[in-house]
Amino acid sequence: MRENPEDLQYYFNILEAYGYRVRACNSHQEGVCCLGDEVFDFVIVSQGTPRFEGSSVLKRAAEVDRSLPVLVVARCLDMGCYLEAMELGAVDYLVEPLTVWEVGRVLESYPPIQSIAPSMSGAVR
Repeated sequence: MRENPEDLQYYFNILEAYGYRVRACNSHQEGVCCLGDEVFDFVIVSQGTPRFEGSSVLKRAAEVDRSLPVLVVARCLDMGCYLEAMELGAVDYLVEPLTVWEVGRVLESYPPIQSIAPSMSGAVR
């Protein structure tokens, strides 16, 4: 889930390279809706602003499938958002810019089950 089309494409390409089929979402709200309608193997979500709009995706992911891995990416570290993300079940919280290797390190811990990833980024089965 990314607001910036270039960022969305960047994560889309990484997820595809790791074997995911990707479902890209342009907003946090769209991502929340997708989580109820499709099955995902992995989700990448932007923190958003310091108000942490991305938390809505983490909350929905926990409602749908508590084991669904969600990576939160942020433009700058916000310790309050980091702590909230971890409390809500994020598998990691990384500060951009991220290299392919950094994203890959997290993805390798959660290989696709049936291969499709939403890119809010997220990974769909």
